[in-house]
Amino acid sequence: MNEKDSVKKDKSGSVGRSETRVDALDKVTGKAVYADDFEPQGLLYASVVRSSISSGKILNVDTSDAENMEGVEAVVTAEDVPGKNVVPVIEDDQPALASDQVRYVGEPIALIAARERKIADRAAKAVEIDYEETEAVTDPLEAVKEGSPQVAQEEVSEEGNVFETLVLEKGDIDSAFKESPVVVENEYRTGHQEHGYIEPQGMTAIPKPRGKMDIHGTMQCPFYVQNAVSAALGYRINKIRVVQLETGGAFGGKEDVPSQVGVLAALLAHKSEKPVKLTYDRREDIESTSKRHPSVVKYKTAADREGRLKGVKVEVFLDCGAYQTLSHAVLFRSLVHTAGPYSIPNVKIVARNIATNKVPNGAFRGFGSPQVIFPHESQMDQLGEKVGKSPDEIREMNILRSGDRTSTNQKLEKSVGLEKTLRRAKDLSSWGETRKEFEAWNESHEKSKKGIGLSTVMYGVGMSASAPFLEKAGAYVKLEVDGTLTVSVGNTEMGQGAETVLAQIAAEAFGVDLEAVSLTEVDTSRVPDSGPTVASRTTTMAGNAIIDAVNKVKKRVKSVGRQMLGTNEVYLADGLLIESKDGTNQLPLSEVAERMWSENVELGAEGWAEKGMKNWEPEKNQGDAYFVYSYATHISLVEVDALTGQARVSKHVAVHDSGKIINPTTAAGQVEGGVAQGIGYALTEDLAEDKGRFPDPDLTNYLMPTSQDVPDDLVVDFVEADYPEGPYGAKGLGEVPLMASHVAVINAVSHAIGSRIYHYPATPERVLKSYTG
Repeated sequence: MNEKDSVKKDKSGSVGRSETRVDALDKVTGKAVYADDFEPQGLLYASVVRSSISSGKILNVDTSDAENMEGVEAVVTAEDVPGKNVVPVIEDDQPALASDQVRYVGEPIALIAARERKIADRAAKAVEIDYEETEAVTDPLEAVKEGSPQVAQEEVSEEGNVFETLVLEKGDIDSAFKESPVVVENEYRTGHQEHGYIEPQGMTAIPKPRGKMDIHGTMQCPFYVQNAVSAALGYRINKIRVVQLETGGAFGGKEDVPSQVGVLAALLAHKSEKPVKLTYDRREDIESTSKRHPSVVKYKTAADREGRLKGVKVEVFLDCGAYQTLSHAVLFRSLVHTAGPYSIPNVKIVARNIATNKVPNGAFRGFGSPQVIFPHESQMDQLGEKVGKSPDEIREMNILRSGDRTSTNQKLEKSVGLEKTLRRAKDLSSWGETRKEFEAWNESHEKSKKGIGLSTVMYGVGMSASAPFLEKAGAYVKLEVDGTLTVSVGNTEMGQGAETVLAQIAAEAFGVDLEAVSLTEVDTSRVPDSGPTVASRTTTMAGNAIIDAVNKVKKRVKSVGRQMLGTNEVYLADGLLIESKDGTNQLPLSEVAERMWSENVELGAEGWAEKGMKNWEPEKNQGDAYFVYSYATHISLVEVDALTGQARVSKHVAVHDSGKIINPTTAAGQVEGGVAQGIGYALTEDLAEDKGRFPDPDLTNYLMPTSQDVPDDLVVDFVEADYPEGPYGAKGLGEVPLMASHVAVINAVSHAIGSRIYHYPATPERVLKSYTG
């Protein structure tokens, strides 16, 4: 019997309910085991010897004093790497340990393992390194000039310090600008943004019998770590097992970096033949790990006299730092999102990845899109001013709707809820009345200014047409004899609530209570490579994989259950197998599971989900870039002290279309956290840098928002434009709140002071400079 023939559908009622997070109790009571809590027997502690200069040749590395220090068990340099001296991510350009040249302050050169952490740190300081310092370049626009110091290795650079150039072309951009009466042109800059996760980086490597190595730690992408450790050790992949411990925040910072941390720990474990733990303190983490790419964006917008967009022409420069890590993927997402959520017939975008002598930059929530959303939303406000339209009017005229085509010429046909988010956000913020009230206030007050800002964004869910081979996820679901479910997936929980949401999807699909579902820790030996936990893809991809596995097990359950009940039509609900006809004839799921066990019916099944991209032309970057998009509109209200330049958000409204919301409370939490990060990116998070060095690498001087900086009046709402191919209609949410929030804040500040902000963050000094001229 086909599933569709059932009179009633299987369900638990968990999806759409604000279930309590399944990991909450262990985390708040301290039972959860994080990277630095993990203490296997015989553990050694690691310390890393890092470059003290931005650019130079290594003349000599003297480790003799460290090797002779009591308590030191192993010292490793580049010549001790048994496999390839590389940390593979997308390209293989980053060495595990620098051997002849250093390209950024903090680059690893040698490793120490000792019986105590303080001994390892003392030994690391005893290592002497002789350099021949060479000229460094730290500005991306300077790096592309002829005669600039060469940072990128010639074999991986396109030309000079240009790692890569991507071009997106649609229509006839030259004619569009020639024929358009209204043109807005500006340059925008953003700096580094530090992830600021609660738990710093940490990995423990454990040598195992028969030439195996286990890695336990804090991470987003266990399969990345498995591949990297395999390459550096020269072990076959099936000899490397990676297990994720509880992960105290990530935001992208634990996508690429844990591969490096895992490799360094594994090299020491390989040489010492003992377990080795490497955990960073906060200063080391900030100094040596990836950040959001700084950017320079030159943006030119063309429109008719009414404000209808006719074309955009943009140059994007991303500052990659010394190595590429994930920069190719970041650049592609920047490219696709540069034109914004607008219907534009003519587009030309040239985006470049630039090498500089800085710490390599990688993934950060939004993944290259915030750097281009700042310009495209600032341009829309200025275009509106030029043609006499308010920020909401200029957007309503130009936003993408169902049936429209994106800048890559992708036709939007499924789950397009942007217009609904815009209307709802305007209602919740009393947009028109508030804007008039603030403008009247500003006319009568000199020392205090108020502003209201708007942003509309779209976000491609998943890995994109540039990496369709990563658009997959696996799951394993096992029905236990007591009627409970054990579920394994390859995508990680890192604080975002994925474990709870995926458990809800499993419970809903199997017709059991949430308490009957248990997710195992993510372990590369349990499920196939499931791609990375990034790109707001976990709910959609892992959720679909779980449903696929559940359906296979359910088919067997129903086959046995129909025999036990003596009926042809059954469904599952509340842990019961129920006859569809009137519901009076039913069995506990545990009884069916016991019968299956006794009759040797398989109780487990693997599930799989994948998404392919069609109609993609990489030469012009045209076609279907993502399988679906999420949308949002944010409106921010700010107050600015005209004497000090200090800006404060007084209210923020966030409305999202992320398809069906599986858990409203955790979804709202994602939005609230994203708004806080966006406020920081826009206003306060200024990571001072001097010639490739961070003079103050701590959280005392890097000002992330606290509870005092996030408004009490934070309104979150959802417009559920269900995505038919997602689990119960869900699509991605995680990254979008940050993407939409920062520029709503900055547009509000610009409205308050009557002058445009072009450089992030809008510190008091920058606000005053813009305001006073």
